[in-house]
Amino acid sequence: MSNIEWTELDDRAVDTARILAADAVQRTGNGHPGTAMSLAPAAYLLFQKFLRHDPSDPNWLGRDRFVLSNGHSSLTLYTELFFSGYGLELSDLENFRKAGSLTPGHPEFGHTKGVETTTGPLGQGLSTAVGMAYAQRYERGLFDPDAAPGESPFDHHVYVFCGDGDLEEGITSEASSLAGVQELGNMTVIWDDNHISIEDDTAIAFNENVVERYKAYGWHTQKVDMNRDGSVNVQALADALEEARNVHDKPSFIQLRTIIGWPAPDLQNTGKAHGAALGADEVAKVKEVLGFDPDVDFPVTQEVLTHARRVRDRGIALHEQWNVTFAAWREANPDKAALLDRIQSGVLPEIDLPEFEVGASIATRKASHAAIQAIAAAVPEFLGGSADLAGSNLTTIEGAPSFLPSNIKVKSDSPFAGPHSPHGRVLHFGIREHAMGAIVNGLSLDGLLKPFGGTFFVFSDYMRGAVRLSALMEARVIFVWTHDSLGVGEDGPTHQPIAQLWAFRAMPQFNMARPADATETAAVWKIALERGTPTGLALSRQGTPVIDREKFASADEAARGAYILSEAAGGQPDVLLLATGTEVGLAMTAQEQLAGDGINARVVSMPCLEWFEEQEQAYKDEVLPPSVKARVSVEAGATVGWWKYIGDAGVPIGIDHFGESADGSYLMKKYGFTAEHVTAAAMESIENAKG
Repeated sequence: MSNIEWTELDDRAVDTARILAADAVQRTGNGHPGTAMSLAPAAYLLFQKFLRHDPSDPNWLGRDRFVLSNGHSSLTLYTELFFSGYGLELSDLENFRKAGSLTPGHPEFGHTKGVETTTGPLGQGLSTAVGMAYAQRYERGLFDPDAAPGESPFDHHVYVFCGDGDLEEGITSEASSLAGVQELGNMTVIWDDNHISIEDDTAIAFNENVVERYKAYGWHTQKVDMNRDGSVNVQALADALEEARNVHDKPSFIQLRTIIGWPAPDLQNTGKAHGAALGADEVAKVKEVLGFDPDVDFPVTQEVLTHARRVRDRGIALHEQWNVTFAAWREANPDKAALLDRIQSGVLPEIDLPEFEVGASIATRKASHAAIQAIAAAVPEFLGGSADLAGSNLTTIEGAPSFLPSNIKVKSDSPFAGPHSPHGRVLHFGIREHAMGAIVNGLSLDGLLKPFGGTFFVFSDYMRGAVRLSALMEARVIFVWTHDSLGVGEDGPTHQPIAQLWAFRAMPQFNMARPADATETAAVWKIALERGTPTGLALSRQGTPVIDREKFASADEAARGAYILSEAAGGQPDVLLLATGTEVGLAMTAQEQLAGDGINARVVSMPCLEWFEEQEQAYKDEVLPPSVKARVSVEAGATVGWWKYIGDAGVPIGIDHFGESADGSYLMKKYGFTAEHVTAAAMESIENAKG
């Protein structure tokens, strides 16, 4: 049994938290009060008695992580951050969901201290937390692999609150399955089982035995029921949390049966309590039930606040104990301590990028594989893998063990997962693209690692929700998306990405890079790592000639997003040829053909339009002179966004319909991706410009 101290002041703090949830939503006129009311005791118990955290240092390396996956119940988290002293004040709760407040509708990473990840899109939080648990285990192996369990300064736990909606989302099934395979004993999920969603009773769409499902995934499972009056049996939940913390070979799942909106007399256990203000009369009744003055809003007494903020003293004491362990580790491991210092500084070591034979036809996915090896050799915090496509994405870090528990049995001759270790750096996500995206986010958010994940570019659609959160949080992740065009060939239109490039270019704070050749691919990898912002790499299956960088511009210029790769004769272009990826080679051949006709063409490689848009206008005008109206864009994808760069006189070469199943080189020719077509388009654009 867990030995927790629980007093009447703790009960009063919990009841205060329930009323703060009801008042905050009532004040702003919208939000989700019900879950925050019913989860108040569980959240208070966790923050006060179990979570290892120091509100005076929200970024403490040794802290436990808490993820509110059911992010619509943001007041569950905000109230505990207020109680704990993370910097939120009562006025922040009073301004819930208001412009400029620290308490937005859903928790936002980087906006409010104590928020570990952005949540709200259901399922993302739990799945991201799996990535955080991955990160803790990898970091433990990187810095302190031989310490006994619980004795390392790199030991911490990941706690998650989730709701019915989280568990209905497919991404949590993907991620939870992986967590079971990985035996993540550093993770505990508490499921708020309240049977209510926006459409009221979840029985209309959700009646499976969730606990048995998680048991089948390989999780340690427990059940905690509410008391008859609807409040949470604190001691029972504390016992369950203690038991979960002592299970080291499985992730833990606790079913917590609650009544949403308790103790609202008329609206508890209804869909109306889920996502709308309770109404002034019902809020007043809640206050009367709990023994508060119905005419007083946001009733926080100094006695309750002082009592709750004792958790700061607890956190500081835990931090000081950790400091002793950490100092001893530093003294015993000077080399690893230096590595940690370098990683925390954000400085990358020197990376000896691969070189490629000029003129050789090399697929950019293959060049990416070479770049991955070079980066891995220099950057120990770099790790990643694919969603069951390592042999096609070419994402495997050669010679490195797979990230798997030691007792997992793998075929001895397996080419991708033979040697393995709990601390390996080759990740295997299985055919779970969406979970992969969220797990990679979690690996990044833990703070020390530089992760990547790979799949076919067309399947980026399956992971878009996670990628969107990468962008929103500006997570340090790289997505390796290969088979980037019609060049996929015989696999047909189901596997040929058409609209994906512009779909991701439309996403704010996300970088979409499509390098021209092997050398530019390696350069883009390094640039993406240095920038530390979420980046997708669109890489080819088919080969493309390696450009002579002695004769043409350096691939380092890719850092500017677009650059003059091959200047027109005399530096005065008649037409601009703008291209990305494998089509850059076509543009260069077309440049030669045009020169034979006395037409001076400039070839501009545009690997990343987002990086280009960051440049000064003078540089943009230098690369794309406003006076040169004749322009052609060449890219084996949709043309929808190219008009911004080619203007009214420009001619886009692309594909705005689905492809077909045939040899890739045949399809590229059939749909106009030839030097001859580029040449003809250039002549057409020149005529347009004259008009």
